[in-house]
Amino acid sequence: MEVSFPLPRGYTGKYLHASMSASSYQSPIKRHWTASDQRYTPTAREIQLKYSAGGATIEGQRACWEIKRIRTAKELVETEQRYFEQLELVVVYFVEILKAKGTLRPDTRDAIFCTFKSIHSINRTLLSNLEDGKFGLGFDNFCPHLQLYTTYTDNMECAVKVLQEQMKKNKQFVRFKKLQESRPEFQGLKLEDLLPLPLKRVHQYKHLLRDLIENTSPNSPEFQQLTNAVKAVSEVSQHIQDQARRHENYLQMLRVQKLLKGHRSKVLAPGRKYIREGWLTTVPTKGEELKHTMFFLFSDILLVAKPCHPLHPVHSDKFAWQRAYPLIEGTVEKVFGHTKSQGGLISLTFSEEKLLVMSNDQEDINDWYRCLSAAIGQLRSRSIVIQRKDNLARRPLRSVENPTPMKTSSTTPKSGSKRSLNGDQHQETGLRASSHPKNKGAAAKRIRLAPNPTVRHQDAGPSMEQTGINCIIL
Repeated sequence: MEVSFPLPRGYTGKYLHASMSASSYQSPIKRHWTASDQRYTPTAREIQLKYSAGGATIEGQRACWEIKRIRTAKELVETEQRYFEQLELVVVYFVEILKAKGTLRPDTRDAIFCTFKSIHSINRTLLSNLEDGKFGLGFDNFCPHLQLYTTYTDNMECAVKVLQEQMKKNKQFVRFKKLQESRPEFQGLKLEDLLPLPLKRVHQYKHLLRDLIENTSPNSPEFQQLTNAVKAVSEVSQHIQDQARRHENYLQMLRVQKLLKGHRSKVLAPGRKYIREGWLTTVPTKGEELKHTMFFLFSDILLVAKPCHPLHPVHSDKFAWQRAYPLIEGTVEKVFGHTKSQGGLISLTFSEEKLLVMSNDQEDINDWYRCLSAAIGQLRSRSIVIQRKDNLARRPLRSVENPTPMKTSSTTPKSGSKRSLNGDQHQETGLRASSHPKNKGAAAKRIRLAPNPTVRHQDAGPSMEQTGINCIIL
């Protein structure tokens, strides 16, 4: 019994020969699945039910694994075919034509599509191996090129920004884009929908490969290749998720920044993360009225803001910055709300002020307590780790009391010799000056050279000595 796979919807790819119709087309994968798909017959299903109901035998478990593996492999091939078709739409109808027509400058085109064409090329080879049933070999050759997906992920934010700019100011590109997207091959999809496809496909690879490994025997020659592929794909998938979280955090920070008025209300800062926001009621200490206040919680500060006047001509929908409390100096404590009651009250203590905030929604106040406790705990643990690293990085200073002794020499050092030589020269000059004939009639001033006690040379160390000469004017 031969089982042929149905064509994906809208398939018009290169795998159809010019003389073949869609109804007579049989996928190249059919040769691989012909023998294995016998398990989809009613007899195989009865055997499967018999094994699952009658007891767990080794043969029955292997049969179940094989059935699951076939289903996962089939899903992997079919989704890869559809994915490659969509990649080909972008490359053929956008990248190549834009390059030929020159509608966009090369740097602008590269900023939008980045490594999209290279991804299309390596996935062509992967699809060919998957259709031949070479899953281990296909991903073994595919994984060394996953850096293309990483580069494409890092450029995604820039690509979206440049595309939006071109949509605003480049009318020729706007007309071209609408014309291409109206083709029946796109099936209503737009370029903005097709560009993030490589990022989504990496996550699909991770889950499909894990399912494939779970139902592959460890003795299979493909088991180790698939295991290495899962590890490589999971690393890229994690990088994509981290990049998505960073981008989402940036958008949240930018949104809060626009909600605050004033030049000093700067929320964007390196390493700062947005956690949550919401209305809380502050309880004053001096019996004043309760105040409804807006709080913005970040990874390092708690920002307090009040709404602007609703009749303000410009900032009616914004908030005025009141104060920012550093979380590293704060402590949080739940006053009441431990049991299932209505609302709760928490206490926030900082170095300069203490806040009491409450809410009638107990779930909301409990979430605030959890978020504040987690943020403060992470800051303190991080500061402890940094302090330990600093202590380990410090090197002990060399003791001054026990300096390294210098080797003594029987001969006088060069510096001492130089100074002694200078002393001898001054002595000889003085003698000549006193005996010069021109100075005989001068005032009777004679210079007597007196030996000086031994002077210890400080620069040369404790073991080096220098003999000095004092001049006494008579």
